[in-house]
Amino acid sequence: MRVIFNEELKQVADDLDHMAQDVRKAINGAGEALLKQDVEAAQTVIDGDIEIDALESSIIDQCVKLLAKQNPVATDLRVVVSTLRLASTFERMGDLARHVAESARRTYPASPLPESAQPLFADMIEFLNHTADKLVALLDTRDEKLAENIILSDDKLDDLHHKTFELALSDEVTRQQTTDIVLLGRFLERLAITPSPLPVVWRTSSPASTLPRSPLATKAPTSTDARSRDGIIQYLSPRGCPKRRSGYDWTPFSFAV
Repeated sequence: MRVIFNEELKQVADDLDHMAQDVRKAINGAGEALLKQDVEAAQTVIDGDIEIDALESSIIDQCVKLLAKQNPVATDLRVVVSTLRLASTFERMGDLARHVAESARRTYPASPLPESAQPLFADMIEFLNHTADKLVALLDTRDEKLAENIILSDDKLDDLHHKTFELALSDEVTRQQTTDIVLLGRFLERLAITPSPLPVVWRTSSPASTLPRSPLATKAPTSTDARSRDGIIQYLSPRGCPKRRSGYDWTPFSFAV
């Protein structure tokens, strides 16, 4: 039974990795469509979202079957539950990339953005492309330092997003451009925030009572489910707005390496 469980879990992990790769391509394509008025790239992103949705449905079905047939507990259960959360997050990121692509396609051959907004949105998209690369790498490496970097770097996009409102209030833009600036800025900002709760990690190798404190956490986890064992990475998710850096209460999720 254990061999069967591991084989089925590996299939789920492969689908999740495939999903992350597709989301990265969607973000890259949405950026190309928006900045270069590439209608083919926009259509590719829109069509590709169907596959991302299908992968999420497949992962959910596989995880439900694992829960029903294998009755996993402890670490195995946390792996399955965390996989469900990751699949939902990647699906939402695919939807947001599709929204950006649809905006670019709607105004083709013109850009939905005024020329004055192009440099700012180019910076936002460059940041998101780097973040997508990091998320894909995180699934492969389980690198806690990389995960912390993803969380902490979110402030950079927040600052860029605030500047979109200054552009939207400019007298140089039309009403339609104002709407597009605000909506597109929001889509891109949500693309950065959506995965933020997921990758805050640290590797533990000592008893739970002496776990190292995360620089982002208000208190170390004390749950017996968070007990240390070699080869475990603890996934933490903040309750509340992920943009706030203080006052977090962290809920543990663990992944077996």
